[in-house]
Amino acid sequence: MMISTGSVYTDAFRALRQAIQKHREHAAMIKAMIFDFGLVISTPRPTACFRAYERDLGIVKGNINRIMFDGPAWQDALVGRLTMRGFWRAIGPSLGLTRQWQIDAFQRRYYSDESVNPDVLRLIRRLHGTCHLAVLSNHPMGLDQWLSEWGIRDLFDVVYCSGDEGRVKPDPAVYHATLDRLGVRPAHAAFIDDTVGHVTAARSLGIHGLLFKDAQRLDRELEYLLKQDSPVDRFPHAEKPPDDHG
Repeated sequence: MMISTGSVYTDAFRALRQAIQKHREHAAMIKAMIFDFGLVISTPRPTACFRAYERDLGIVKGNINRIMFDGPAWQDALVGRLTMRGFWRAIGPSLGLTRQWQIDAFQRRYYSDESVNPDVLRLIRRLHGTCHLAVLSNHPMGLDQWLSEWGIRDLFDVVYCSGDEGRVKPDPAVYHATLDRLGVRPAHAAFIDDTVGHVTAARSLGIHGLLFKDAQRLDRELEYLLKQDSPVDRFPHAEKPPDDHG
């Protein structure tokens, strides 16, 4: 059986063109970086800070986070059913704060102790202009204003705040909405979060998920990721969350 030379060349050219296209796609694989806010962009408060709150409020040691974040008021705030003012008013009595001026004073103190992680911020500034940047956070209404007050809102193309949207991670719709606003496909985005279940959910959608530990480790993982053209689940330097979480 004779095979025409033209057919061979056509097939070879087609294969070469597909290989070139694949190379181009991989060369610009990561087009967006999506960061969690709490404990990633923001710095964890030292334990001494919480002990001081408990001492001054007369709360049993180790209980303030349970009072603030384990009840229905926090869950309502995360999906926008409560404003931040409504949240603080709801938990005030459990903190021993019965008057509005007391609640307002402690709220101001609590917020003043929150600060940006300088090492993560340096990394974000270095990435700015090289790819799209976004914040995706389970956070009460007003995160956009918070970022503006810190002077870093302009670094991000998209801010997805659950309190403004009514949906929280790990709902797949949250990730898809963020990707749609960025205009990128899952395989072209990296997502950084300190919660295992949120990273697992991102990976299940085809997003490059990185579990945040500290800025130095994140820097190494992103450097490796940006150099690779490997599949989503092949990151030797990135910790892979166990499958039974999230």
